[in-house]
Amino acid sequence: MSVPVAPSTAAVHRAESAASPSTAKKSVFRPEIQGLRAVAVLLVVAYHVWFGRVSGGVDVFLLLTGFLITGSLVRTVQRHGRIRFLEFWSRLLGRLTPAAAVVLLGTLVATVLWLPRSRWRDVLADTLASALYYENWHLARNAVDYLARDDATSPLQHFWSLAIQGQSYLVLPVLVTVAALVARRSGRDVSVLVATLLGVVGTASLAYSVWITATDQAWAYFDSGARFWELAFGGVAAVLLPRLRLPEAVRAVLGWVGLTALVLCGIVLQVSTLFPGWIALWPTGAALLVIVAGGAGGRLGTGALLSWRPLMTVGDHAYALYLWHWPVLVVYLEISGRTLASPVGGLCVVAVSAALAASTKWLVEDGARRFTRTRATPAWALLVAAVCLAPVGAAVGGGGAYLDRQEEIRRELAADPANYPGALVLVENSGSGPATAPEGVPVLPYPTEADLDRGDNQGAGGCHLSFDATEVAVCEDGPADAEHTIVLVGQSHAAHWYTALRDASLSQGWRLVTMTKDACQFSTEPSYRGEEEYTECGVWNEGAMRIIADLRPDAVVTTATRSSAGNGESVLDGYTQRWRELDAMGIPVIGIRDTPRMGFDTSDCVARHLDDLDRCTTDFHRSLAERPPYETAAGVPQSTEFLDLSDYVCPDGRCPAVIGNVMVYYDDSHMTATYSATLAPIVEAEIRRVTGW
Repeated sequence: MSVPVAPSTAAVHRAESAASPSTAKKSVFRPEIQGLRAVAVLLVVAYHVWFGRVSGGVDVFLLLTGFLITGSLVRTVQRHGRIRFLEFWSRLLGRLTPAAAVVLLGTLVATVLWLPRSRWRDVLADTLASALYYENWHLARNAVDYLARDDATSPLQHFWSLAIQGQSYLVLPVLVTVAALVARRSGRDVSVLVATLLGVVGTASLAYSVWITATDQAWAYFDSGARFWELAFGGVAAVLLPRLRLPEAVRAVLGWVGLTALVLCGIVLQVSTLFPGWIALWPTGAALLVIVAGGAGGRLGTGALLSWRPLMTVGDHAYALYLWHWPVLVVYLEISGRTLASPVGGLCVVAVSAALAASTKWLVEDGARRFTRTRATPAWALLVAAVCLAPVGAAVGGGGAYLDRQEEIRRELAADPANYPGALVLVENSGSGPATAPEGVPVLPYPTEADLDRGDNQGAGGCHLSFDATEVAVCEDGPADAEHTIVLVGQSHAAHWYTALRDASLSQGWRLVTMTKDACQFSTEPSYRGEEEYTECGVWNEGAMRIIADLRPDAVVTTATRSSAGNGESVLDGYTQRWRELDAMGIPVIGIRDTPRMGFDTSDCVARHLDDLDRCTTDFHRSLAERPPYETAAGVPQSTEFLDLSDYVCPDGRCPAVIGNVMVYYDDSHMTATYSATLAPIVEAEIRRVTGW
């Protein structure tokens, strides 16, 4: 969980003092809040690095942002009667932008050095979204799981909460100004009106948060509207807490209760799947108790611990530490191939992040402040922000142009079939030998596009159905009055033969009818998704059989075996029973042996190892048997024929991710449409061999 690092109390105190050197109402530096920032950022870093969990720290920092900024804005109104919007926003940009820009540029460099090319365009998009403070909406649209430990995790994903913080800087001054205008006309206390307005808005936001979290938690996690109540309640606390009078002993106890609850939050709750609904009151309430406690209790209170100099130092570096820790962690996981840091690796991540944070704080954050100290005008602050963001914008624009040009080159190369022979490099042509694959040609499809390289039957309006569907969808290719009709039926491992069968059928003038469905074996046995029966598959199977009975095709093509890395290759009893049912109708079956399970996502592997594709190869026997199990299966009718095309996906007992410059799979076992197309001549010849057509 990312941390929208609130401005430190020291920063707010400096800003107010500079704005009004002598005033009756000055801000008071509260060291325990600086220590609370340190505790929150340490929890975030530790939970991210070693536990793969989120800690509730984001909620603490959102509360602190509302608390500190609202308090500062109210004091500004009380002193000057209004808020100078340009000055307020320009100072924030001038203070927050330099460190963020350095991290964005550093992450882009790390991306080029250590992340696969397949991720570059996504990182560029995240960079732009982060620089312009809309990363949360960018992630919400993609429904990203923040803590997903997969290879698509963005090194800039943590900027989502900084985006919410930035958006709140637009809203809070407006709300305080509205309250100030009402106070001026009504003669009421502006602080009371601010608390009332923020209370109403915050309550509405909390109600929305509870609803949207229950409805769509992945979206709610990044939704500014579902998070704004935390800032609003922090603002209410800033106004009302000075009016609260509690015995010092009570405050001291509340401080320890709050600090303990905050530390335990990430352990007790699964924050990433429950927040930001009502349960986020836990960390925000815990932080509020610590704030209420203040320095109560003396040496025995939380204030003494939180004012400890080392914690204060961490609090000073919290913003930079937060900015750096996530990209450093993502790069470490990429290089190490791990999904979670080891104890020693985690220490290295923290050490590198701390060193970068210290350097960024001293050189960049403090440097920018030193530069603008004698130039304390909005124009200079905006200039600093612009100068810092300019190279980020140039890098994003230049990187995007480079990737566009590379994509154009790939399209030009793909237009020549000779560059991508695929399976034809394994076929002995009479007199000329197999085709050759030219060297130095990028693979097709490119890893970033492989997941989209599926047959037309799986596109919009296609006949390949999702899990929930029960009514059979039928697609047809070829002439309706063709001499021979073939039906392709089964699950996704049957569907990925569609392109080869379609091209073969069109070449011979056959009619191809396709009916396929996700994870639905063409079988008489019940299917299961996890522990629950996949009843939709059973209904679909019966519907498919009725259509086949009506069509009376010349052959039904389906998968003959089921490969599995854990259980080996097998012929399901339900397969042979289904074949016998078709045999009784006089309909022959052509069973295709299943493709292997690679054991890794081939797109990710190829993207990482474009210069060493041998690393993206698995052993034939990992998921396939020495001999096809249908050779010894009982009850196979004589009308059933089999095609074993494993030599064309696993030549010489090895199963590579790329053959003939073409990616064989778009994930760990599903064939790309491009490679399936290169198998068309082979499939055509095999069907003619077993049918005699």
